[in-house]
Amino acid sequence: MPTQGKHRRSQSTSLRRGLAAVTAGGAVLALPVIGATSAFAAPAPAAAPQQAVAPASVSAQVNSAVQAAPAQHSVAAGETLSKIAREYSVSGGWEKLYEGNRKIVGENPDLIHPGIKLTLGTKAAKASPSAARGAEADRADRSERINAAPVAKAAPAAEKAVTYTNDLDGWIKESLAVMAEQGIPGTYEGIHRNILRESSGNPAAINNWDSNAVKGTPSKGLLQVIDPTFQAYHVPGTSTDSYDPVANITAACNYAADRYGSIDNVFGAY
Repeated sequence: MPTQGKHRRSQSTSLRRGLAAVTAGGAVLALPVIGATSAFAAPAPAAAPQQAVAPASVSAQVNSAVQAAPAQHSVAAGETLSKIAREYSVSGGWEKLYEGNRKIVGENPDLIHPGIKLTLGTKAAKASPSAARGAEADRADRSERINAAPVAKAAPAAEKAVTYTNDLDGWIKESLAVMAEQGIPGTYEGIHRNILRESSGNPAAINNWDSNAVKGTPSKGLLQVIDPTFQAYHVPGTSTDSYDPVANITAACNYAADRYGSIDNVFGAY
């Protein structure tokens, strides 16, 4: 019991001493301790965000400076515009890269010579790993492009020559082609109809019994044309032989157009 009593008095003594210290001006000593703890604790959380922001801002300024720098690329053997564009992340792809370097590359974007320097515009960051894998895929056809001989531009296809059969059908069709060039009217039906009446389709036919024959100018050929008429209405580019089927037809149609408006308007002797 005395031991317990002594213990209680000891606690009371300590408490009174503490209170005495406060009462006697110990507050001057105690309050700064409390105030110092609060001042230290409050700024601490705010300092962390400031430290986190600063590196990001510096990094952005560095990246901006790098991106603003002009970039060039010296072409190595085996490279293609598409590979270079992907490697440097050129905006607009290989077409934009070619457009900016057309004078040095030339007219064929598939042929770029090692050693030439390509202007890339503003330098971009290197391609991401996925873009690099895309560049690897481009190598599959790279050797094919490099080794392939330049493909010459195909020459304009020559107009296919028109051929005509050596018969009445072919003679009429060839005559119509010549007449179209010369602006002479007439149709297949009109020519064919008059030929059958005049010569039955025989280019060597000749009339030795009519009035023209009596005068010494017999009618000849498919459309039975006398020599003076043939010579007067001969169409340039055709034979000067009045028995020639095409020359005979075109001369007769030229004469009929002058006198009747068209061979189509002839239905009897003319």
